Amino acid sequence: MVQRPEKRVLTGADLKAFYKALANPVRRDILSYLGKHGEANSTSVAKALGESTGTTSYHLRKLADLNLIAEIEERSTGRERWWKSLTKDIYTPPGLEMTPDEREAALKLGALKLSHDLGLVTRAYAGYDSSEGWNQIYRAGLYLTKEQITSFVEEYQNLVWKYVTEPGQHPEGSRALAVRLIVVPEEDESTED
Repeated sequence: MVQRPEKRVLTGADLKAFYKALANPVRRDILSYLGKHGEANSTSVAKALGESTGTTSYHLRKLADLNLIAEIEERSTGRERWWKSLTKDIYTPPGLEMTPDEREAALKLGALKLSHDLGLVTRAYAGYDSSEGWNQIYRAGLYLTKEQITSFVEEYQNLVWKYVTEPGQHPEGSRALAVRLIVVPEEDESTED
């Protein structure tokens, strides 16, 4: 189990930078690779992704600028720089004041994530019977107060962090799993019955 890091709150300006960075598929692939393997240099990342070392070096530095990865200085020598994934608890609080262009970046980042998540849901349903129990789908409907929602989400996050492992230090026999929680009112309804 990994010690849960302090939450990193994304500001509107952060959202613009994150969207710009994560809109690039090479950067998303690098984050995925480091999340699985823990540590790598630009050569190993380039080989795994079918990219040039110049391309991966550039994108590694851009991800480090966002504090999503960090250089492993004790392993880096000369031109060979080693990188590691940083375990983060990143979120954007509700009600964050944003400029119109920051709001647009937040929406685009959300759409990028949703596009990925839609692919996951489709795969989960399509392979449900043949997944040997790896695919789990659970949906529920609840009536909660705002205070209960806050408590529910906090308990959910704590449960997830109970099972988080360090990049490259995953238990034998484990697989990378996508887990999502979406809490949203079903429709615009009055709070009174």
